Amino acid sequence: MPFAELDSTSNFTFLTGGSHPEEYMARAAILGIQALAIADVNSVAGIVRAHTHAKEIAREVRLRRAADPIGPPKPDHLPDPPSAPIFHVPRLVPAARIVLTDGFTVTCLPRDRAAWARLSRMISAGRLRAPKGECDLRFDDLLEWGEGQEMLLHPAGRAPGDWRTRAERLSDRFPGQVTLLMAPRYDGQDSARFGRLSALAADLGLPTAASAAPVMHHGARRKLTDVLSAIREGVRVDQLGRAALANSEQRLRSEPEMLRLFEGHEDAVARTAEIAARCVFDLDQLRYEYPSEIAGDETPSDRLSRLAYEGLDRRYPSGAPQKVRDLLAHELALIAKLKYEPYFLTVHDVVAFARSRDILCQGRGSAANSVVCYCLGVTSVSPEIGTMVFERFVSEARDEPPDIDVDFEHERREEVIQHIYDRYGRHRAGLCATVIHYRGKRAIREVGRAMGLTEDTIGALSSQLWGFFSADAVEEKRFREIGLDPGDRHLQQTMALIHEVIGFPRHLSQHVGGFIITEGRLDELCPVENATMEDRTVIPWDKDDIDALGILKVDVLALGMLTCIRKAFDLIREHHGIDYDLASLPPEDPGVYDMLCKADSLGVFQVESRAQMNFLPRMRPRCFYDLVIEVAIIRPGPIQGDMVHPYLRRRNGEEQVTFPSDELGAVLGKTLGVPLFQEQAMQIAITGAGFSPDEADRLRRALATFKKHGNVSEFRARFLNGMRDKGYDADFAARCFSQIEGFGSYGFPESHAASFALLVYASAWLKYRHPAIFACALLNAQPMGFYAPAQIIRDAREHGVEVRPVDVNRSFWDNALERTDEGDLALRLGFRQVRALPEEDAQWLIATRRNGYRAIEDVWRRAGLASKHIRTLAEADAFAGLKIPRRQALWAARALPDSGELPLFRGDLDGEGIREPAVPLPAMTIGEEVVEDYVSFRLTLRAHPLSLLRDRLTPTGTPPPQPRAPARPAAVSMRSHPRDVRHFA
Repeated sequence: MPFAELDSTSNFTFLTGGSHPEEYMARAAILGIQALAIADVNSVAGIVRAHTHAKEIAREVRLRRAADPIGPPKPDHLPDPPSAPIFHVPRLVPAARIVLTDGFTVTCLPRDRAAWARLSRMISAGRLRAPKGECDLRFDDLLEWGEGQEMLLHPAGRAPGDWRTRAERLSDRFPGQVTLLMAPRYDGQDSARFGRLSALAADLGLPTAASAAPVMHHGARRKLTDVLSAIREGVRVDQLGRAALANSEQRLRSEPEMLRLFEGHEDAVARTAEIAARCVFDLDQLRYEYPSEIAGDETPSDRLSRLAYEGLDRRYPSGAPQKVRDLLAHELALIAKLKYEPYFLTVHDVVAFARSRDILCQGRGSAANSVVCYCLGVTSVSPEIGTMVFERFVSEARDEPPDIDVDFEHERREEVIQHIYDRYGRHRAGLCATVIHYRGKRAIREVGRAMGLTEDTIGALSSQLWGFFSADAVEEKRFREIGLDPGDRHLQQTMALIHEVIGFPRHLSQHVGGFIITEGRLDELCPVENATMEDRTVIPWDKDDIDALGILKVDVLALGMLTCIRKAFDLIREHHGIDYDLASLPPEDPGVYDMLCKADSLGVFQVESRAQMNFLPRMRPRCFYDLVIEVAIIRPGPIQGDMVHPYLRRRNGEEQVTFPSDELGAVLGKTLGVPLFQEQAMQIAITGAGFSPDEADRLRRALATFKKHGNVSEFRARFLNGMRDKGYDADFAARCFSQIEGFGSYGFPESHAASFALLVYASAWLKYRHPAIFACALLNAQPMGFYAPAQIIRDAREHGVEVRPVDVNRSFWDNALERTDEGDLALRLGFRQVRALPEEDAQWLIATRRNGYRAIEDVWRRAGLASKHIRTLAEADAFAGLKIPRRQALWAARALPDSGELPLFRGDLDGEGIREPAVPLPAMTIGEEVVEDYVSFRLTLRAHPLSLLRDRLTPTGTPPPQPRAPARPAAVSMRSHPRDVRHFA
């Protein structure tokens, strides 16, 4: 009976295994291994990748067999080269190596779905007892959750004392489930060791099974595996000692090799296939169930329909157009046919909770820009704006759940996250993981240290990062530029290892907001563990893994601009008595587009970067869909695909808009023949190159994961041949594919662009119509965006907003608005702008000032602030409103005791005691004031530093510029360091 490897360690046993799960599956296919178990330590993080790759191998084998039913001859005396055609599909056996806290080790292979649930709950129990990245499992956990597992018992390791007792207890508790695992150590003593282990197994009444215990798929990974061990141990490779691999033998092996290694114990090799045959569980059996979302007597379909039509009446109080009603009916019918109602109801309930707490949110994603989501309040983008087809996102062909991301205010997203945990329970809800992979700088830093490079050399390599991942000639040139010898063998070996480790997983982190919510227990679907952040739990699979298994994910994301917009709406309600939300803003305000055409967009969402400011006057947006294109076009994908300039030339009439065919004209018509959106890239592949829906979906996934796997180019030949067969020019086909490749670097879907464009318009409208309110909200939502408070304040003053300084009697923690004598709104800086002043102390200061403070000691006594915080306020000139100059205030603040001395014993009541005589202090110069402003705020409201040097900077003989009398001095950019302007004093 063929051999099955049941105890492989992948690189998801982080910094230990030397091969990807996908590489194990591919190698097993080449070696003809019947079944393979990826058994990582207390983890199942890597098995979905192996499962997915096994399906890909099966697909390739079907195609090869169709082309060559017989298959190529396979020489017995030579191993297959990596490029050899594969005609064998290994079966993945899901497994986990359970290592108890005392070192007792058992590899568990679940026989069926119920056993998988128990294995998952056992790992969850250990993970939830321990901090992130650790697992606290005990022998009692094995006894509790071991039913239905094939248990491969590892020989005595770190805890040999009671190993035999535990082995007997396991075999008594689970008869017929326990097998003694034998694995070679490749030290010349294996034959004798196998004899002793066979005798021990016979004494215990246990069968034996053989394993190569591979930690790498191929012996060529030995050096990299040692480097990973060195990184894990925090030492150099030459200091590893016994932790290093003795040789390259601990690799995946074929059946003939195993029979040779286990000569005399061939039954142990054959028994592996018997064990694998008993393990019938497959990851495809994980049937994910949406939360039912049944309310009362209503079915999910009835409830979704009722909520959608109620929302339709709210969105269109005068009656919805017939086109919209037809679209809604069509979408509801398709959702019902695919039984996706619970998904939309789950998203609706999350959004409804946020709105009940006045948390601003906005949906986006493949299905978010639909009539259903518009009526449910998930998005505020009218479906009439775009031209997207609902079936492109929710279709029978794709047979996968739709995708809706919901952005929430970044300051309040945690409320939504905890609501989801409370509503569904932590046994039903968890965040998915993000696998942190080795990339350039980290690979250089960690591999370089493990290889013994000096910190100077590592820093030099990091500084020239991109040159080292290009052609050899460029790499050699870069080495010489930074003073390194490209011929140095040690350096060459280090660089080879750096290249090899790129893409290896290093550890698990939590996804930014992707929630998995189930009807049953989540911890029976997959293990659940603690995240680093308090009150967060995560699963070990990332978004690609759950997509492969068809598991629902609701993205609960944070967006700073939503915080800003919500604060602005609150201020408008407070000062103007008008209620706005994203859907009720006055649409298509010409003044807003005039402002954007002038690149006056500092602080405006998505269009405040220098690249966008440069593009806005050339694009000259005049309608909402122009903003959709604006958001999508300034991205690495369109830029690398050379789409920006052709679009501008066609938009400006400098180039004729042409289409190579009518069918592609229907796809590219709205973007003037230039593909700007991911959906268009997919449609070009389907319409122009004849891709099937399955191939187009694989292309979409390749686009989504390009930066991780870099596998877009594998579609190149298929695409070019398809375009040629349909009669398209070869140059045009190559250009189309290069544009599609560009989307691998953050191409933007039209649905996302439309949702973001609404926030662009909302923030631009606020800036244009309510500049003081917008500046105040933007400052209160910091940190966010491109620009610092100094630049935001300067921009507000240039728009006619009066900005007032921090004042102990008038400021609050947040920046606030005050009425001027003319009835306008002025911006009062809040205590949050003062560096080193804690919010708690500022709140005490506000709570105890009642009718106002009259002296510095008044603040100290009533607010109970520590003297160091009084000094902070004095340095910030917060006592200027009390007519106390900054220097005088600082002098008085320094006289306050550091300890909480009671005033009764200070001797200064009713004229008693000796008072320090008043000291006349010289007034600060304007230069000194500017310097201290920068020290306290990183900005100033007084004068631009360069204005103090104007006489020195003006060339001799040049008439000085005519003095201007601005209403208010401009604020200074915070990019200048305060110490750089000390000489102004």
